[in-house]
This record gives sequence, C-alpha cells and structure tokens, in this order.
Amino acid sequence: MKRTRTGAGMLTAVAVVVLVAGCGSERADEAGGGSTPSGTATPSGTATPGEPVDFLCPGEDPAPEVSSPASASVPAGAPADHYAENHGFQVPFPLHGQDRCDGLAAVSRIERALEPLRKRGDFSPAHTRKALMGIGYGPGAVETHQGGETAVGFLIYAGVSPLLCVEGTMNRAHTEADAFAGYPDHASCDRPSGGH
Repeated sequence: MKRTRTGAGMLTAVAVVVLVAGCGSERADEAGGGSTPSGTATPSGTATPGEPVDFLCPGEDPAPEVSSPASASVPAGAPADHYAENHGFQVPFPLHGQDRCDGLAAVSRIERALEPLRKRGDFSPAHTRKALMGIGYGPGAVETHQGGETAVGFLIYAGVSPLLCVEGTMNRAHTEADAFAGYPDHASCDRPSGGH
C-alpha cells in the first residue's frame, strides 16, 4: 500500500486546526485574574458551575469580608501541616445555600429554647434534652452530656436529607451552637475518633 502526501498533509492540517482552536485551553480572566475556559466570561465574585452558592439568610446581617491572616503568614515552601492533614476527617462539612439558612434557623430556635434554662442556671442534661425535644426533635435525635458543673453540651440530628447537625454548649455566660453537614469519613453528626 502506497501512502500519499495528501493523507499525511491532511492529518497535519487537522492537528494544526485543533491546536489553533484552543480546545480545552484556559486564559486568565481579566476581571479577577482567575482561570476560565476559553470563550466564557465569569464575572469576579460569582460562582461557577459546581461551586456552592451562599446568600444572605433571613435576619442575617452582611459580614464584612476579612482576609485570612493565616494564609498570608505562611512562608513559601513551608512544610505541610501534618496535624491538620491527619485530623481533617474531624473537620465538619459546612452548609451552603438554603441548607445554611435552615441551619441558622435551627440554631436560633435551639438557642431560644435553651435561654430560660440558662437564665435559671439549670445545666442538667435531662432538662436540656427535654427542652430540645419540646421544640420538635425526637428522642433519638438529641444527645446531651454534662460539660462541667455549670455547662451542658448537646448534639442534635436536625435533618436527614440533607444531613443537618447542630452541636453546642450552654453555660452561665451564653448558649452557643453551630450547624454543619456531617463529617468526611461518615454520614453522621457525631465527631469521628481514630483516623490515621
């Protein structure tokens, strides 16, 4: 079989067209300096497909943007933080979008329900559990534990799909709670132990 120059020339031409077209190439976004696929424009500060979108929830005040001093203070070429790397499985997933708003609403309801106990100085795990069940959480959804003489801790399985967890403490000074979406190594609200 004899190969012609036209066939080889055609393959070369196709390769050149693909390279010139920039299939899959990226360019710097003029507005934000980030990379975007060629031919698309992403305004600075907006989410791209696949990124979680957050917005102000009802009753939430806009917080000023604060740059992270920790990332700025790490010198270039510094060794990796192996403690953080090895304990990352204990860092809970944050909530985003409507799930974040649902979490903030749950935290607010919980703090309001526990405020009368806090004001009375009642830090009984049994009374805390009863107050949380009184706002609609079932017996299997509420865990409480003594956190010292004048403190009680709690963990609430506030939602199943998606997973919504609320963990916090109540003491003489205040009630503090945070909502999150479980942990990386298991679909549960309880903090995993062990690891690597």
